[in-house]
Amino acid sequence: MKRSFFALVAFMSLLLVSCSEQRQDMDLYASHKPYTRWWWLSSEIDDNDIREQLVWLRDHEFGGVEIAWIYPMGLDSTTAHPAFLSPRWADHVRYAKRVADSLGLGCDFTFGTLWPFSDVDLPDGDQARTFFDSVGPARRNYTWDYPREARILNHLDREAFFRYAAKMNRGLAEAYRGSPSGVFVDSWEVETEYLWTKGFEKRFMQEHGYDIVPYMEGRTLLDEANAEVFYDYMSTLSNYVLREFYSPFAENARSVGAFSRAQCGGAPTDLLTAFSLVDVPETEALLYEPSFSKIAASAASLAGKKVVTAETFTCAYGWTSLLYNNGRGHSPYQGREQVADLKLICDALFANGTNQIIWHGMPFNRVGDTSNFFYTTCQISTHPQHSLTGEPLRRFNQYMTQVSDYMSRGRNYSDLAVYIPLEDAWMGGAYPDSVRKVKAFFWGEYEMRFINTPTDFKGLQPLWVNKHFLSQASFSDGVLHCGACNFKALYIDVEYMEREALGEILRLAQQGLPICMLRDPKEPGKVKHNDYAETLKLLHQCRNVGSRASIIEAEPLIEGDSLPDFWCRQDADTYYIFFANPLTQTISYPLEYRYAYSDTGATRRIIVNHHGKSQPYTLQFEPQHSILLKVDKLGIHPIDMINIGNL
Repeated sequence: MKRSFFALVAFMSLLLVSCSEQRQDMDLYASHKPYTRWWWLSSEIDDNDIREQLVWLRDHEFGGVEIAWIYPMGLDSTTAHPAFLSPRWADHVRYAKRVADSLGLGCDFTFGTLWPFSDVDLPDGDQARTFFDSVGPARRNYTWDYPREARILNHLDREAFFRYAAKMNRGLAEAYRGSPSGVFVDSWEVETEYLWTKGFEKRFMQEHGYDIVPYMEGRTLLDEANAEVFYDYMSTLSNYVLREFYSPFAENARSVGAFSRAQCGGAPTDLLTAFSLVDVPETEALLYEPSFSKIAASAASLAGKKVVTAETFTCAYGWTSLLYNNGRGHSPYQGREQVADLKLICDALFANGTNQIIWHGMPFNRVGDTSNFFYTTCQISTHPQHSLTGEPLRRFNQYMTQVSDYMSRGRNYSDLAVYIPLEDAWMGGAYPDSVRKVKAFFWGEYEMRFINTPTDFKGLQPLWVNKHFLSQASFSDGVLHCGACNFKALYIDVEYMEREALGEILRLAQQGLPICMLRDPKEPGKVKHNDYAETLKLLHQCRNVGSRASIIEAEPLIEGDSLPDFWCRQDADTYYIFFANPLTQTISYPLEYRYAYSDTGATRRIIVNHHGKSQPYTLQFEPQHSILLKVDKLGIHPIDMINIGNL
């Protein structure tokens, strides 16, 4: 038999309701100023250094920090340090939180040392495993307690997670006091090929009606001929990830008075649903395409969440191994980063739904010392010869604060729901080598790193939807009520679609929802259903369903040729629209050094349809600059942007 769909829907509904009710009215980040990840390299910590650096960050227009505990500088195993989570360690973390509160700064915590979650004393049986290594430890070498070797937590076992969380909560107990802190999990960096946990084969049999073990034992799961089996494997694995990891992660954060922030990128799961489970969904650039941010932004919109953060500027110009130069290797151009280049990255993120920047990042240093660094980060530094310091850094932060402020007002505008191609991704198998940017933990199309909403309907600012949200949606009075969003139409362009999803779409079509379906999807998975073709036939019998774009009659907010990427927030009857410099549409990893200086300016003529009228407007992009507009009943008003000086 197929998976227990309705039981899963009921389970997910409870999760989303509880999460939404808990956090949707809170301003989790009271300041729109950028945060920075604050790399505490394993060493002795002095409270005077903590205070000095927090004061410096406040004076340079930062809104807060996320403390991340990592290995000693240069992988020097002789470096003295308090043991992770020990009372002496906890005292320094508590002090950092108190100082941050006194300075008006936020203070978040990575929920572990380095990533993924691991522990040098992880109990036997709680470690991650693949089918072929069901009892051996999953190793993580470079943690706070280096050179002690840690074992990676089993992210498919909620009881293992709660045992791990209890230990973290004891260490952070005093630091949780005061203003609410976010607890953070980074992108998924756990082995995903043949990922396994106890009882997986039984659950798979219950959900799909056949035995997965022969495909695992024969190492044929990833064969192209077994794409339908791999799809079923991903379906079961996805539910494990949602149920056993992201749900308890968010639940634990709420239980200690904190909130959850997560990068779900790379996770072998239904990404849109995963992002909606946590209080603050976080994206990343440039290791992920800026358009990937729309998944997190869509999840936030559907779940009624206000904030979408982004780990920003990571490996902007490329990547150098941690082990290079005996653990002291720099990423390219570290310390010489160009603000103009970085502005392209953050503007691309703003134009794809991000509204809170998290710098990557600031290394912990002693007073008067600037020798510590993290090898993949942009180097925020007190050193006068480094690029990201002093007045240029302060002005850049002020600029990002201004845009974040406007992109947090009201709610995300959208008139078009787009069915996310999750089934296509799970049927797609491996990326070709030509598109793999980072070899480790990056191999499968399930990551959906390169998807984007349709450009033909760009002026409607499309948002992603999925089976879960459509199963709770209804159409009435010309509006698709889907989660916390209201849409006017649904767009579908996928090769595969589950029967349950197709049934929900038929239900909405019969209620009158306009649906543009460019092609007939096929049923994924090994077990097929006899009524699939009949459901498609009934769908085509609805007069409001068709393959032509004209079926979508909604008037776009923005019209024009070669539209730049933009994002719009609607606050009552006022629109705030951020248009990113067109050059942002051409950036890719690794970014060419000083790429921003190739910009010679651009002009785009658009029409803004608002308040019952169509108003022409010319977007005149000066080199290296973007545009912010306010649109109300009186017309279109340019907003003066913070001057960040000569880039």
